[in-house]
Amino acid sequence: MSPNVLTTPVRAMLVLGTRPEAIKLAPVARAMAASPLFEPVVVSTGQHREMLQQMLELLRVPASVELDVMRDRQELSKLTARLVDGLGDVIRAERPDVVIVQGDTTTALTGALAAFYEHIPVAHVEAGLRTGVLDNPFPEELNRRLIGRMARWHFAPTPRAAGHLRAEGVPDAEVFVTGNTVIDNLLWVLQEGTGRDHFRTGLRRVLVTLHRRENQGDKMRAMGTALRRLADRGDVEIVLPLHKSPAVREALLPELTGHDRINVVEPLDYVDFSATLAGCDLVMTDSGGIQEEAPSLGKPALVLRTTTERPEAVEAGAARLVGTEPHVILDAAMHLLDDAAAYERMSTAGNPFGDGHATDRIVAQLAEDFGADADAAPAPSPLVVTQPDGPGSYSTA
Repeated sequence: MSPNVLTTPVRAMLVLGTRPEAIKLAPVARAMAASPLFEPVVVSTGQHREMLQQMLELLRVPASVELDVMRDRQELSKLTARLVDGLGDVIRAERPDVVIVQGDTTTALTGALAAFYEHIPVAHVEAGLRTGVLDNPFPEELNRRLIGRMARWHFAPTPRAAGHLRAEGVPDAEVFVTGNTVIDNLLWVLQEGTGRDHFRTGLRRVLVTLHRRENQGDKMRAMGTALRRLADRGDVEIVLPLHKSPAVREALLPELTGHDRINVVEPLDYVDFSATLAGCDLVMTDSGGIQEEAPSLGKPALVLRTTTERPEAVEAGAARLVGTEPHVILDAAMHLLDDAAAYERMSTAGNPFGDGHATDRIVAQLAEDFGADADAAPAPSPLVVTQPDGPGSYSTA
């Protein structure tokens, strides 16, 4: 883009619909709201409808526009069609200068597609993540690849993610290594100090999250059995915030209900979840974002998936990809709980995903490219990382 000198604020539409998107776009929205260079318009699609409204209030990010697209057990094709249609109407009404999407959700894909149809440039936050397996995770791997073909700004969290984009032919001038905004927001919310830790005992504290589509059904039921056996040790307390998905509940509740050392709770708001993460000893998760947050707090993470698009944590030694087999999951957790040296190595490995200033880099780059005076939007210092920048992903296969 060859901008003219900026004379009016940049109208930036931030499209979000899930809890992770709210978490990772909140610092960008807050920074833009505080800047005279931007006029943010936050559009909530409601993809995670029951979780999202409270989340936005906690993060101090009011939605300018709210869509209502979710239906119970909705097919992915129908959700996608409703989102493209609804977001197209909003973009035509609001006429933003840029549409900002985050990550790899159906909301992110359809936000980028609706903007592309209206000839509005797209900025992709957390660009370049890849597993190399088109249907794992499903549908996220396809979503992020497609967004990568439509975006004008690719804000990659790590050099490796940037390397994926360059290998796919994205011009260097459109790729920016920023760190991940999830770290910015985590540090912000912990500094606020309003969260409540949901562990109840002085036992070894294990935080578990499970929700991914590819793990649902028999795999997830088997994981629930492994978690129950872990709690049978007697020195472990498990806290599991239960996803709202009926499929997740059908798989996990029969396995976990009734154990006095397994605390199954409704989904925690972000500030309570952050406090609980800070208070745990070990994380077991199939989430993407938690793989980024846990190393910031020195919490070893066992990743309950067969692939990860965030191999940096594995390579740094802060996370371990253990797959979905119950006996492997159980053995990995037992090992960390019983081997103090192994636990120490993981807990002190550090965080390869950022320094808490990703938002500054994103906002400064957009301001510069839209023509802001350099004195009005000074560029922050470059992100310093030690992780490899070559293409690749990580898999148990």
